[in-house]
Amino acid sequence: MTAKKNLQTTLIHHDYTPPEGFGAYPPAIHHASTVLFDNVAALRSGDWKDKSGYTYGLHGTPTTFTLEAKLAAIEGGTHCLLAPSGLSAITMIDFALLKTGDDVLLPDNVYHPSRVLGNWLQQSMGITARYYDPLVGAGIAQLIRPETRLIWTEAPGSVTMEVPDLPAICAAAHARGVTVALDNTWSAGIALRAFDLGVDIVVQALTKYQSGGADVLMGAAITRDEALHDKLSTSHMRLGIGVGADDAYLVLRGLPTLKLRFDAHDAGARRVASWLKGRPEITHVLHPAFEDCPGHANWRRDFSGAGGLFSVLFDARYSEAQTDRFVDSLKLFKIGYSWGGPNSLCVPYRMQGMRNAWGAAGTLVRFNIGLEDPADLVADIEQALAALA
Repeated sequence: MTAKKNLQTTLIHHDYTPPEGFGAYPPAIHHASTVLFDNVAALRSGDWKDKSGYTYGLHGTPTTFTLEAKLAAIEGGTHCLLAPSGLSAITMIDFALLKTGDDVLLPDNVYHPSRVLGNWLQQSMGITARYYDPLVGAGIAQLIRPETRLIWTEAPGSVTMEVPDLPAICAAAHARGVTVALDNTWSAGIALRAFDLGVDIVVQALTKYQSGGADVLMGAAITRDEALHDKLSTSHMRLGIGVGADDAYLVLRGLPTLKLRFDAHDAGARRVASWLKGRPEITHVLHPAFEDCPGHANWRRDFSGAGGLFSVLFDARYSEAQTDRFVDSLKLFKIGYSWGGPNSLCVPYRMQGMRNAWGAAGTLVRFNIGLEDPADLVADIEQALAALA
């Protein structure tokens, strides 16, 4: 007979085991810091890199393993590591592949926090960070040094929207043994098959389309190469990177509607961008699906969609104060960073300091087209343009 336990012990050590055979569409949420082992032999033989089992909550639970597997499948990869944000995933990759004396190349239109990180690596860690024209294509071969270890790409640039020639950059990099990483957040992995173009590592900010609710911060690094994944895993572990099960569940919940939402964002953005193209206040619509967007030919060759993010340049006759007034006058568009959520957003940018080479005149304003009716968004922009006068 089992000895009766005192109440406090019973509250912690229960005897109930739920029956097997429960099935439901939503994946289960497994919260864990400590993972239990059947015996000492299992404890001692456990390997945190081996995803056929579990060792500690930081290294994964069934919830996070499920999300990693689904994200890898979307991108056509085989391995995935989750991080608390897109920038965290970028940092993990830099720390995995770079050391003092190495060189990293970044596009001049890179996500600004990644630029800040690159500058910090140079100032504090002795890693040279250099910036290249995002449309350099095969010409990047002339920039590769013996100490170059990593080339970052972004397709397109998340503010100025140039679309690089990824196959040409990858071919030049691989000829010199250099790894290529891509921030593929703009396409959500839905509209660009990056690994098929030669990219070695894909980064996603799952904060965007994958979660879809503008309520989760998370990132991912996805690979096909086992040795490369091993390097990233070591960096992931040494940095103590982990994500919570509830956040992982929210992203899992968003994945079944990911393509439907992405296509809706894409259709709405093209309608709004086409309308803006005819406005006299706007000199350029920087939308990769439009022929006059820098790198459009690369987009047409490599992409199958465009999502909801694009930028415009206001005529130089309008001052910053006037374009700020335009943004402030919007009612459906709210002012805030990010994209991929249901609500439309708008942000004006001061390009000085964000680019080494930016000669375009006029204020740049970026739009994220949400899931509202495009006709209502056009009407909102139209009434706000009246504030420029």
